[in-house]
Amino acid sequence: MTKLNDDLLTSLDDSVADVANARTLHPDLYVSPEVLQVEKEQLFMREWLAVGRAERIPNAGDWFTVDIMEEPIIVVRDKEGVVRSMSAVCQHRAMQVCEGEGNSSTFKCPYHHWIYGQDGRLLGSPAMERTDDFDKADFGLPPLAVEEWQGFIFVNFDLDAAPLAPTLERYTPFLTNFDLVNAVCPGTFTLENLPWNWKVMFENFNDGYHANRLHQFVQDFCPSDMSGFPVPWDDDSNVVFRTAGYTHIDGGFNATHRVIMEVFPDLTEEERMRSTFALIPPVLCLGTAPDQCFFFLIRPTGPETIDVEIGYIFHPSALDDPLFNEKLTLSDAGVQVFVEQDQDATTKVQKGLRSRYAPRGRYSWQEESHVQFNRWLAKRYRSATK
Repeated sequence: MTKLNDDLLTSLDDSVADVANARTLHPDLYVSPEVLQVEKEQLFMREWLAVGRAERIPNAGDWFTVDIMEEPIIVVRDKEGVVRSMSAVCQHRAMQVCEGEGNSSTFKCPYHHWIYGQDGRLLGSPAMERTDDFDKADFGLPPLAVEEWQGFIFVNFDLDAAPLAPTLERYTPFLTNFDLVNAVCPGTFTLENLPWNWKVMFENFNDGYHANRLHQFVQDFCPSDMSGFPVPWDDDSNVVFRTAGYTHIDGGFNATHRVIMEVFPDLTEEERMRSTFALIPPVLCLGTAPDQCFFFLIRPTGPETIDVEIGYIFHPSALDDPLFNEKLTLSDAGVQVFVEQDQDATTKVQKGLRSRYAPRGRYSWQEESHVQFNRWLAKRYRSATK
């Protein structure tokens, strides 16, 4: 297995110090194909990976597929209502069994019509009766572990992985009053082939330092100096998050600085005075605001490219508004201002990381969450040497 070289491993020491002394990660960690291969094996094949909302497959037989690090997988709700996941690679000749989404009781590979059950068992294999020592029980679709948390489905290629939820307990109280299990995501959209490393995306999402600098005027209601970093952080945590305070109640990420949608009704006044921004690496970025939550599912397609699936989550009452679609258009227009500014910045950051002058920079106190993310990464990078 590919490992990180000694210089890169040593460089991690400077990136996991306290924020007043830490330096940014080595630029090679953002551009190297070898690093991405280490990340594939040490992170993406071992950690819990968010694949979407459970409400996407509400009925028995509903399924969808997703590719993660060149691994096509199926996520399905079986006839008992249990969410399952498995490889989508046919165990005969490796064709992808299905693509997209649908509803069915079985999966039939288009190539030679091998048929698999919702649990991945091989149910049918035409004309294999003359093959010696062929047992259908040996050729099921390889399963993945599945866990649901806050209405999101997570999968893990490691069937022996420890449960996810206990490692997210630091953040759970900040989500309780949103009742995300019963909230509604009207749909998602995907941006493809974005030209930056997945870690650049994670860092930008959770960067309070640029909040009302890059986003001057449009985010002045949520200034950088109102960033907060809940403690304690420990290396067993799988969530890195910060709070982002508002200058007034019910702030909104649009030109009015005010909410557009129905506010989640159970929020406290304190919760209506802030957002939260959370990383559940290596895939999910999750944020909250008084009238909506938002998530990015980050899927690397190369060392310097990603696809990003984006969705918004609302209280069910918001969708009862006859003007919901019009309000959603207004809300999204506000978000697109941030998206355009962030995309310009992250594209230029990635370009800079390829420069011979790319720095090992220093952090502001408003970037505390970056050091926590570095610690999460360093723990897993170092395990690549074992």
